[in-house]
Amino acid sequence: MAPRTLTDIYGPDIAVCARPAQEPTVPSSRHRNTRDVLSARPLAIAADTPVISSAGGTEPNLLAALRDGGLPVGTDPREFRTEAEFATRVTEALSDGLLMSMEYPQPTSLYPDERSVKSAELVGYLNNKASISTFVDPRFQARRQIVTIGELAEATPAEKSWVLKAATNAAHGASLDVYLHRAGELVNLPAFTDILSEVVVEEYLDIHRNWGVQLYVAADGKARLLAVTDQRIDADGVYTGGRFGLVIPLPADLLTECLAIAQRAADVGYRGMCSLDCAQTQDGRMVMLDLNFRITSGSIPLLALHTIRPDALDRPSESTKITTSAPVAALLAALRPALLRGGLLVTGGHDTRRTDNPINQTTLHLLVFGDDPDDVTTRRAALERMYDH
Repeated sequence: MAPRTLTDIYGPDIAVCARPAQEPTVPSSRHRNTRDVLSARPLAIAADTPVISSAGGTEPNLLAALRDGGLPVGTDPREFRTEAEFATRVTEALSDGLLMSMEYPQPTSLYPDERSVKSAELVGYLNNKASISTFVDPRFQARRQIVTIGELAEATPAEKSWVLKAATNAAHGASLDVYLHRAGELVNLPAFTDILSEVVVEEYLDIHRNWGVQLYVAADGKARLLAVTDQRIDADGVYTGGRFGLVIPLPADLLTECLAIAQRAADVGYRGMCSLDCAQTQDGRMVMLDLNFRITSGSIPLLALHTIRPDALDRPSESTKITTSAPVAALLAALRPALLRGGLLVTGGHDTRRTDNPINQTTLHLLVFGDDPDDVTTRRAALERMYDH
């Protein structure tokens, strides 16, 4: 039986820490919104698992909306509002005898590896874009090279197409976005080239289909498939949401490789959820693009559907994210008529007003579901247009 909550995957006596650590080389304001949002996201399907969460995700109206949707909302949110409070919550969890599940690597000075379900070194290595060749069969690897910043100009000519990715074991909360360059366009290198010493330059692929393969490794160390989803990617190659149900099946050999990748990670100590991004190119190649060994925005909607509407798993649904400057309570009030009509579920959210972040920003994660794929797409797009997505 598929898991429905974090407790089903990790078992008892574990606290989840889903907040990326802040690197000393990165200004304190950079990536802050992304980091806080990610810490709050697992609350929707936490059940009895303690979650060290930004207070931005524990806003009462938001928690009420999650519960009204039937989700197994965490009963033990250990909230923080500041950097110092985050460290305090971690120390308290360790004092309670809990093991920590790092979805992103944390400094060993904050808590030692022996108190972690998986070590910071392992989590960082698995998520490093430069490590993919270690876990992926060469048949499914795109052509890529690791280059130093000094070699970058020669490796990224403007007249050719290429993809640039960060090469680091450190955690940036998915905010070091993949950069796609098309031949002949102006090269505008992303900010991460200013703070990293190495990057990955990858071949540009003409993609026909793009899948997110959602898997998990439970306490028994066996990798299992949760579901296959379609990825929605914008023109810049950035993930904007997933499609669930009625997904074109993954070719058998690619699915076998995805399970093998997750098992290879399990064999060296990984436990928890993971999402593997893979694709079929226009010329028929099967390629692994990225390995995301953490709770992702694809895994939480799936667990939510397993909980509230298991019959909807084989029907069309799409996830999306709304970002606005309005308070989360106002945003939820505006969405209440749509929530009452059905076919719409809040799966997470965050309001920076409840933290020490000086930027007023609310993020709401939503899942639109139904019986007609065109209707689901139309309703999802209408929600995004409302908030100038």
